Amino acid sequence: MTAKPAAFGASDKLTFLLSLVPYLMDHDRVSVAAVAEHFGVTPERVRDAVNLIAMSGVPGETRQYLHGDLFDIQWDEFETNDTIVLTHLVAIDDSPRFSAREAAALIAGLQYLSALPENADKEAIASLMAKLSRSSTGAPSQLAVSRTDADVAISVIQGAVRAGTQVEFDYLSARGSAEHRRVDPVRIESVDNDWYLRGWCHLRGAMRTFRLDRMSALTSTLVPADTHDDDAQQPGALFVSSADDLTVTIELPASALGLLADYGPEPTSSAAEGDLTRASLRVSHFHGLKRFVTGLAGVVTVVEPGAARQTVADWAASGVARYDAESDRSAPDTARP
Repeated sequence: MTAKPAAFGASDKLTFLLSLVPYLMDHDRVSVAAVAEHFGVTPERVRDAVNLIAMSGVPGETRQYLHGDLFDIQWDEFETNDTIVLTHLVAIDDSPRFSAREAAALIAGLQYLSALPENADKEAIASLMAKLSRSSTGAPSQLAVSRTDADVAISVIQGAVRAGTQVEFDYLSARGSAEHRRVDPVRIESVDNDWYLRGWCHLRGAMRTFRLDRMSALTSTLVPADTHDDDAQQPGALFVSSADDLTVTIELPASALGLLADYGPEPTSSAAEGDLTRASLRVSHFHGLKRFVTGLAGVVTVVEPGAARQTVADWAASGVARYDAESDRSAPDTARP
C-alpha cells in the first residue's frame, strides 16, 4: 500500500509558495514533474500552487485586481504540456534591476574570470551569468572575451608550479636587452593591469620578478625546480632591488605611500598626513619610471636625479606634442585666399 504524502499545514504551504516563485523565475520553462521532484511534493500539489499563484497579485490604484496586477503564465503550455512558463511578475519584477548595458559589462567580467586557470569550469560563475542575462531590463549584448598572451602564460606557469618544474623563456629587460632565462616559478601576482612571475632565476642566482608581457617563447620544462628558503620565496614586496639598480627620489602626499607598498619605497623625510613627503625607489632603468608615473599621474613627482626627471619630462612632452599635432590636423582651414 503506497503511503500518502504528509499533509501540508498553512505554514508549509506558505513556505512552499515563497520558494516556488523564485524557482520559477530562475527557470524560464520547467515541467510540473521537474518542480515536483525538486521540492519533493506531488505534481497535483504543484498544479494547485501554480493556480494559486496565477490568482495572486497586488491591487492597483483602483484597489481592484486587474489583469496587469496579477501573476500570469502561459496557460496553453500549462494545460496542454504540463509546463510552467511565467509571463508576468508582480511586485517582484518592480525591484531595481541591471540595465542591459550593466548586465553585459558584468557578464564580460565574469567571462574573463572564468577564463583564468583557477576559475575554469566553475558552475557558480556560469549560473551567475545566466541569472544576469535573465534578470536585466533588456537582453544584454553578446560579448566574447578572448584569451590574451598573459592568460596563456599564466596557464603555463601555474602548470609548472603544480608540477614542481622549471620554466624557460626569452626576456626583454627594462634596459632593452634580451636574455634567455631559466626560472623556478614560485607564484604569480598582479599589480594594476600587469602580471608578474616571482621565481628563482638561475642566470642571476637570486629571486627575481618578471613581467609576463616581456616574455616570449615561454615553455614548461621537465626539469624539477629546486627548493629555496621560505624567506627567499616570500619577500615583503613584489619588487626586490638588486646591486645594479638605480636610486630615484620621488615626492608625494604622505597618505599615498601605501599605494607604493609593492615597490618597497624608503621614506627619506617625515610629513604630517596630507603633506608632501619624499621617498627613494630603486629602479632597473629610468625609462621604467614612465609607466610608474602614468599610473599615479598628479600624485608622484620625480625629484632627482636630473637624468630621471629629464627622462619623464621628455616622455610627457612627446605625448603633449602628439596631441597638438592631432589638434592642428583637425582644425578648420581659416587661411585667406
